[in-house]
Formats: sequence, structure tokens, C-alpha cells
Amino acid sequence: MVLCAAVQTTLLWKKFFIFSNAMTTVAIVYFSATGHTKSMAESLAKGVDSVEDTSAKLYAIADEQFTGGRWTDEATLAEIGSADAIVFGSPTYMGGVAAQLKAFIDAAGSVWFAQGWKNKISGGFTHSGSPSGDKQGTLVYLSVFASQQSMVWISPAQMPNPENGVNRLGSYLGVMGSGSDKTVASGDLIFSELYGQRIAKATHAWDPASMG
Repeated sequence: MVLCAAVQTTLLWKKFFIFSNAMTTVAIVYFSATGHTKSMAESLAKGVDSVEDTSAKLYAIADEQFTGGRWTDEATLAEIGSADAIVFGSPTYMGGVAAQLKAFIDAAGSVWFAQGWKNKISGGFTHSGSPSGDKQGTLVYLSVFASQQSMVWISPAQMPNPENGVNRLGSYLGVMGSGSDKTVASGDLIFSELYGQRIAKATHAWDPASMG
């Protein structure tokens, strides 16, 4: 009996250890044509990875995922759905998301029917050539999409900082970057990294099971 109790105790401790050390995962889904949005996505992933027990995975929307003009990569969609949080990124084209990311969003309609991403942490980021570029429209669209999926949207929570350029465009819904050069402004990359940290910490603090 004593041996049996000892074995049960050991198993309980192993179960607790595995559960308490489970890696929190953040999927970053984005489209990038010129590399600007990709750079922001990579900085965001760097921020996520800097938080203990958290791992980011980048999912770039690619040509080979399309069939007849539609995004059809069901295996990747399922893998993204296994993450604890999902962040969406797109350049702003004509005041809205790129068609490539919109195709992914349309494909996620199947997830909506099942509410498969319900209570997951979410967020968004965007880039355009000009300081305005109507980027707010892109972030509003992404936040509405997340809300339709019953996700929990996280704001950046960073005040504009003239010293390092963080949130130099004054965006409070998501992260914005701008510039027509080949590189992204350093402040925008720092902003993205800080957002990644915030997403990671929010995901750790959030208990989706308690929401039902």
C-alpha cells in the first residue's frame, strides 16, 4: 500500500511538472511582398521568444498555398489553430489588408463555423509606405475578424517615444510601421518586439477555459 501510494504521488508530480512547463505558443500569420511586414513579424517573434516558456512560429502566406485563387492549405490552418495565440500581419494596400492575407481569412471561415479559435489571444500589425496610408483601416479589419472568431484582441499599450521611435505613428489598436526604404524604421521594429512580449505575457496570464 505504501509503495502504491508512492507511485501515485510520483505520477501526480510528473503530471504537474509537465503541465507547468508546457510551452505557450504564438502563431504569427502574415503576408509580405517587399519584406517590410516580414521584418516586423520577425521582430514580434523575437519579443515572444524573449518571454520564458513561450515560443513563436512564423507562418508566411505563400503562392504555393493557393489553388484557383483561393488559399487552400488545410494542414497549415490546423497547425495555426493549435497555437495559444494568433497574431495577424499585412501590408496596407489601398486602405486595407493585402488580398493574399484576405484569402487566408476567407479560408478561416470554416474555423468560424466551429468557433475553433474562441478565447484565443489575438493581435495585429501592418506597414505602409507613407506615415498614414490609412493603416487604421487594416487594423480595424483585423480586429473585427478576430472578434468574429470570438478571440481576445490585445492592444500594444505603448505611448509614443521620440527617443527610440516606438509608436511614432500613434497607433493604439495594433502596431504600425511606415517607410518606403528597403529597411523598416528601427522604432517600428522595437515597437513590434515589445508587442510580441505583451502578446506572450497576456497569453500566459489568460485562462481561456474559465470563459467557457
